Amino acid sequence: MTVVALNRTLDQELLALSRGASLECLACGEFVMRIGSALECPECGSRLEEGQENQLALGVHAG
Repeated sequence: MTVVALNRTLDQELLALSRGASLECLACGEFVMRIGSALECPECGSRLEEGQENQLALGVHAG
């Protein structure tokens, strides 16, 4: 038995998040919530919009 490295690219992670295979925020690791047609992280504010293929809008909130 050999050990196989599991590395995913950002594109693969975005695709998994957008199709619902993953519910983990790419920025902070918390669970994301579906709000309308978007996925949004309540912890860090990152947002993945439906229809904006492979784009992740990251918003940083201080405090």
